[in-house]
Amino acid sequence: MGDNPVMNWNFTKMHGAGNDFVVLDGVRQTIEMTPERARALGDRHFGIGADQILLVERATRPDADFRYRIFNSDGSEVEHCGNGARCFVRFVHEQGLSDRNPLRAEIATGILVLDEGDDEQVTVEMGSTRFDPPALPFDTAGLASQREGEDTLWELPLDAPAGLPATVLLSAVAISNPHAVQVVDNVDTAPVAILGPLIETHPRFARRVNAGFMQVVDRHNIRLRVFERGAGETLACGTGACAAVAAGIRRGLLESPVRVQTRGGVLTIAWNGEQLRMTGPAESVFTGQVDIDKLVFSMALNR
Repeated sequence: MGDNPVMNWNFTKMHGAGNDFVVLDGVRQTIEMTPERARALGDRHFGIGADQILLVERATRPDADFRYRIFNSDGSEVEHCGNGARCFVRFVHEQGLSDRNPLRAEIATGILVLDEGDDEQVTVEMGSTRFDPPALPFDTAGLASQREGEDTLWELPLDAPAGLPATVLLSAVAISNPHAVQVVDNVDTAPVAILGPLIETHPRFARRVNAGFMQVVDRHNIRLRVFERGAGETLACGTGACAAVAAGIRRGLLESPVRVQTRGGVLTIAWNGEQLRMTGPAESVFTGQVDIDKLVFSMALNR
């Protein structure tokens, strides 16, 4: 390592309702992200610590202001992150990269419109939502299903320990990234830590899936926990909140707008059957600088 040039990256640590991020400016500094570097940054013991790594880059298409990329703490790149999108727009404004409001962000599956309000809240137009299993993709061949309202619930078999359900009823929702949402009586006692990874890595989901556990409080309020693909359970999941609300409305359990209580804070989701809007907080915690290759090397020694 001593013969290699130092590669310092400036970063900002942020969170949206407890869903935390390392945010990198790839416009004014050169960032070459790799799975190893993303894992090093996200590691909570040897790195900075985060659920996801967010990278702001120059747009590659004329109808966007910036490109927005998301890497899970396991190093995998994913399509979308709703809480991260709110942090993205606040970061761009705080760093002086742009004063445009709303902003248009290019993600892997299209364009997001993000609006930072005067009340410290950020609203994100979440883009298209699909409920057909191939959009996740989700292999439903041979699975039992049942209709509830406008939704189709799929009966997914699980290799769960004794005392836990052998099957779960799931709503399939694609909001750029894939979600499987189930209704539970109480999120506090739901076996998220056990069933979450079984659902996330189930072979029926070709690109894994985010597993949502939704408790309906009343028609405008839910409680939610999400076991995220590539990150484990997080304190909040923006796309997971949107998926849960959309599924709940389609099932006839909810009415827009819906207040979503996560373990890290409150999100508000509005859906008219086509357009999803998410509103919630985005906060900067601290800034710093990291020698990324030294960090990767150090982590390799500690493995």
